[in-house]
Amino acid sequence: MSIVKLLLVDDEARFVETLSKRLTARGFDVAGALSGPQALDLLRDRPFDVVLLDVWMPGMDGLEVLKEIRRLHPSVRVVLVSGNASITAAVEGIRLGATDYLLKPVEIDDVLAKVEEAFEKKRIEEDAADRSR
Repeated sequence: MSIVKLLLVDDEARFVETLSKRLTARGFDVAGALSGPQALDLLRDRPFDVVLLDVWMPGMDGLEVLKEIRRLHPSVRVVLVSGNASITAAVEGIRLGATDYLLKPVEIDDVLAKVEEAFEKKRIEEDAADRSR
């Protein structure tokens, strides 16, 4: 199986740092961003399979970032993360193209499951696209 290229986006530096270490230790290729614009810059510079994206960030919020990711990088899968249990944000995020949604505090096993599931969906879609060419 290929290594999942994962981008963590959250305005809480400690969350990004801690989760990056834990996911890197489990074999993921992880990069972190502390804002929406920083995440979009990283996506421009290198390929990612999955983005773990905080919904509530100052400036450009996660739903705005999600819209840009879907527009500029449609094959990238996005899993939203929020510390605020907002079903409205979850529904809106799914409507905008997010693959799934997690609530903070996140459990590492839940993150692993959601990221691997998102990566598998991406891989299946790419395989189908390759076969139809």
